Amino acid sequence: AGGVEGVTSFPLSLGGFLSTGQRVVTIQKGPLYRVRGSHVTLWCKVSGYQGPAEQNFQWSIYLPSAPEREVQIVSTVDPSFPYAMYTQRVRSRGIYVERVQGDAVLLHIIELQDQDAGVYECHTPSTDERYFGSYSAKTNLSVIADTLSASMPPQVLNHAEGDAVELTCEVSKSTVQHTHLSVGWYRLQEAGELHAEEVLTLSKDFVLRPGPSYAQRFLAGDVRLNKVGNTTYKLSIGGAEPSDQGQLYCEAAEWIEDPDETWKDISHKQTGRTLLVVMSRDLSVDIAAAESSLSEGDTLQLNCTVESQKSSSKHFQVLWFLNGMELARVDPHGVLIWKEEYEEKAKLGQLQAFKQSNTVYVLAIYEVTLKNNGTYHCSVSEVKTPGDFHSIQTNQSSGVQVDVKPPHVSTSTPQVMAGDALILLCEVQGETGPVSVQWWNLPLQHPGPRVPVAIMEPDGTLRLGSAYRDSGTRGSLWLEKASSSAFTLVIPNTLDEGDGGQYGCKATEWSRDQSWTEEGETAVTVSLGLHATLRSRIATVKYGQSFELICQLSASYTLEEVPVSVGWLFQPSPASGHYHELVRVLPRGTMAWGAAQPHFQGKAQLAKGAAASRLHIHSAAAADEGTYQCEVEVWRRNTLLLGQPVATARSNAVGIKVVLPESKLQVATKESSVEIAGGADTAVECRIVFAQNNSQFAITWYLLPPPPADATPLQIVRADYTSVLEYGAEFSSPAQKSRFLSQRVSSNVFQLRILSANPGDQGRYYCVVEEWLWLVDRWYKLGEGASGRTMLEFKLPGKQALEKTNRSISAREGNEVTLNCLLQGARLPTTHLSATWFHGEESGHVKPLLTLHRDGAIEYHQESLAGRLHLRRPTAGDFSLTLCSVEEGDAGVYRCQVQEWLPQSKGKNWALQALAHSGYTQLTTIQAGNGLTALCPSAVMFLLLSITAPSSTQISPSSASSVSCYPLLVE
Repeated sequence: AGGVEGVTSFPLSLGGFLSTGQRVVTIQKGPLYRVRGSHVTLWCKVSGYQGPAEQNFQWSIYLPSAPEREVQIVSTVDPSFPYAMYTQRVRSRGIYVERVQGDAVLLHIIELQDQDAGVYECHTPSTDERYFGSYSAKTNLSVIADTLSASMPPQVLNHAEGDAVELTCEVSKSTVQHTHLSVGWYRLQEAGELHAEEVLTLSKDFVLRPGPSYAQRFLAGDVRLNKVGNTTYKLSIGGAEPSDQGQLYCEAAEWIEDPDETWKDISHKQTGRTLLVVMSRDLSVDIAAAESSLSEGDTLQLNCTVESQKSSSKHFQVLWFLNGMELARVDPHGVLIWKEEYEEKAKLGQLQAFKQSNTVYVLAIYEVTLKNNGTYHCSVSEVKTPGDFHSIQTNQSSGVQVDVKPPHVSTSTPQVMAGDALILLCEVQGETGPVSVQWWNLPLQHPGPRVPVAIMEPDGTLRLGSAYRDSGTRGSLWLEKASSSAFTLVIPNTLDEGDGGQYGCKATEWSRDQSWTEEGETAVTVSLGLHATLRSRIATVKYGQSFELICQLSASYTLEEVPVSVGWLFQPSPASGHYHELVRVLPRGTMAWGAAQPHFQGKAQLAKGAAASRLHIHSAAAADEGTYQCEVEVWRRNTLLLGQPVATARSNAVGIKVVLPESKLQVATKESSVEIAGGADTAVECRIVFAQNNSQFAITWYLLPPPPADATPLQIVRADYTSVLEYGAEFSSPAQKSRFLSQRVSSNVFQLRILSANPGDQGRYYCVVEEWLWLVDRWYKLGEGASGRTMLEFKLPGKQALEKTNRSISAREGNEVTLNCLLQGARLPTTHLSATWFHGEESGHVKPLLTLHRDGAIEYHQESLAGRLHLRRPTAGDFSLTLCSVEEGDAGVYRCQVQEWLPQSKGKNWALQALAHSGYTQLTTIQAGNGLTALCPSAVMFLLLSITAPSSTQISPSSASSVSCYPLLVE
């Protein structure tokens, strides 16, 4: 905190008295961007010196207003060194030099000011016997405004233990340079405490990092940090704990990447503090009803029970509620207060509420009516003293549902499977005398009058309807009277769906005073319907992560009452069209494992319930990727031993994809070139910048043959992760295998050695690195990366060399431009040269424009440009190209290639001896402002002769020759 700049790494030398090389002064690489008002350090070291081990350093600055004028700041040897503008700050140690060791120092600027921006120079006075090397080094420091802001309104939050807590922090910046933000939350246990505990931080690399005390809660998802919008960061604590109490604040930091590829925090901001108070919650409240299902006229009694530590010495207030509306309250003194609409009934003795003990409170309602239906709960508050209006803690019970019913008839609502018994329940509530019950059926498939099933007389005599007298079909119907008000009729064996429909019972009470008749009915379904639905919470699983599949069962009858087996099926990826049975859970709970996928048996966990079955796969591997299904079978109880299911259903398919660990492989991509003489040995390097520690690598080397064509890469040799070599088709001969060798030089460096190189080996070489990792069951390829290209060229003989300087030029549309290609030095008289010019867009492929063959013939590869291309050759080594009448599409990169040929077999055949490329020329076109157009001389001559020559004259553009282009006004 505080924004003070520190040094995390420092390149130190070994000391001058051990060195025999030249003197080198090194300074921190720039340009550097630092925030106004911050504490800044710059490092400087010297190596390769002679003399004492302790060297002196002098710091100066070159201000932007006078870049040539040195302004002296501070010296380790001369107190009078600072200029007047820095004298006071040096004396007050606002600027000072810290010696890290004898030959390395840090320049400290305690509070950076705008006028401190400029080029800093570190100079070391010589202690050497002779001057040899560098004695100073420079770096550029820019001062930028501090735009970072972080704010959170200070507040006091009171929460009970287990409550959710949310805090928001507004963080913004408007720095022009590319910077990253980190945002963190911290907690001070007490005011004035120096050390703050980290809660959760979002790093500059967008990684969430919890503090040690919050690690487990972060992994469980109870502590989270989310970015909401562009500037708002929200800390969420799912369940507050007493240890969370304290002062919380937010801290933001702004980071910038220095030229040495290290990240530096250039500004820090802290918000105000929020006091979080977490109150322990030990108050437990429960409600219970003596009877929750009542008839009119019955008595309802509810007990509210309070549990708390040392409850006997505490003071409670209890409130009673019906459907969320207050009925009554009992204050800490035990005084009862009714709501106005209940006072009259309380006076008549129909309502009563009282404190049975300090932990038990009772509500009683006598002679209940339908108005007393609903949900009851009680709320208990603890207060410090009986007269205190502020509660210490409050808790509310769950609700208890109370049903008050008038005298009526009800029936059961069964769903049964064909072949099972159908049980019809007729319940008569509120009866006082003898009752007769009549059952009837109304089939849905054959609408018509009600079909009598059975009649039970008041004396218990049972009479069956005509359709139910044959006991050979549905079995012998029988009656059971469970109580004075509950009558059960059982049909032992349902036949099929036809036995479903609407069933009802009609109850009649006979008494001296009065008689009444009530009817109740219910829908009955007799079905074989069965369905299975498979689902998974996640479809994509990380390697090593566990996942679970849930097979949801549904049927038109109660599955708890029938035997069920569940089978799990699997089709590996890629799909083969065939599913393998992994395991089957039989009705009695035994498991039968399939033989096709044995690896599941050690990692699969099964759980079978009545309506759902679960398959839990631990530590997912690639072999677990594929498609899953579940299959459900239902038996009748009397056919279970026969092994013939009554119904079978297969679920939908669910695909699971297993994602391998992400590869972090980085391969050096810098382009390079190697120039050698014929017959020499050479090597091409492939460097791994970063990879996981336990990875293995396969290296494949490729060659891109030289242009003109964009050739397909040729595989030279591949060394797999076990170092087994495999050569490509073009390099599989014994001679080629003996010349191209793949070696591992160190843990992260591989080389392709080329022995006795010849001109046929010229081209661009590169490697492709594959990262392999052993993951539980086998090796997996995580990723791959390609290196930069290394151009292999052969030296031209003698002191010949092709100019390789890269240039950038511009030309106005319609004008001409000359692209240079110069071969310097004398060539052998026996050699012949050929040259090819290439052109490419910045993001496209390079294409050949024209070729000057060794016999002097010119070949145009793009006929549309033939009239605008002119190859000058005033000397044997000048292959410059003039492009006339420049157009917008001519912009791009140009390059020439020169080849050297030697005659073979008495001049009949020619052999390529060397090949060289020039540097790149970047051409930018400028839009023309007039109607002038420049034509090449050959085109001009052709135009003039076409106007003046007779029609019989044969003229071609090659008939004219010149060395420049001419502007013509073209309308």
